[in-house]
Amino acid sequence: MRICIACLFLVVITTVRAQDKPAYKLFTQEGKDVEYTKMIKALAKADVVLVGELHDNAIDHWLELQVAKDLYAVRNDLVLGFEMFEADDQIVLGEYLTGVIEERHLLSEAKVWDNYKNDYKPLIELAKEKKLPAIATNVPRRYANLVYRKGIDALQTLPEEAKKWIAPLPIEIDLTLPGYKSLASMSMGGHGGAPSNENMARSQAVKDATMAYFILKNRKGLFVHYNGAYHSQNFEGIVWYLKKAAPELKIVTIHSVEQDSIEELEEKNQKVADFVIAIPKDMTKTY
Repeated sequence: MRICIACLFLVVITTVRAQDKPAYKLFTQEGKDVEYTKMIKALAKADVVLVGELHDNAIDHWLELQVAKDLYAVRNDLVLGFEMFEADDQIVLGEYLTGVIEERHLLSEAKVWDNYKNDYKPLIELAKEKKLPAIATNVPRRYANLVYRKGIDALQTLPEEAKKWIAPLPIEIDLTLPGYKSLASMSMGGHGGAPSNENMARSQAVKDATMAYFILKNRKGLFVHYNGAYHSQNFEGIVWYLKKAAPELKIVTIHSVEQDSIEELEEKNQKVADFVIAIPKDMTKTY
């Protein structure tokens, strides 16, 4: 009788465990489980944290807010930076944070993303509440598009006033870096070589270089930067430009991936960042 009861108990426990549905799981770059609090301790020791997000992922945006709050609890010298705001919108963003203008002005006069209210407003409101700097780091999209259409040298034709919103020219671009090389190949449809097709990768590099430039220009304490996962994965993109300019910086990267199962980190998702957030592939999207 006791044996039967024990067996029944084990069946119940196994069934309960099978019903657990974690919304995410954290891993080190080697694929080992890591606790959230341990990650926060590591982030708090950094000079720059790059948060590589999936733009439409609800868990990513919730975690970004939690990480910012928990880092602020131990480092009140936070600076938040955003790919989602273009550098020439800094004056409008700053005016909103200091209460000079209302939110309606921010929404109408800055080039805010369509998912701003759901996904980035909580971070901006945290910055406003805690009086933290929030930095618009991205190159104005019209200049990234100019590079895509006419090549990197087209930036030299811009007036000096416009060049203030771009990393200092000339921008070094290494198209042999795996991320850029892959992007160039994709944009070429696998047909090799035309320089105009490589401009897709060059325009992304200009974004990376500009984001790195404004991170360095505005770094006072711990700079936490929010960007698409592509821009910092495999320690390339923004990371490459930061290290070129300031090799002494302690940079920690976070990267998000979606998997059918998050029990283990898939091999292809290992070594892409210092910390990897694995999220179920069927997680709710914000748009």
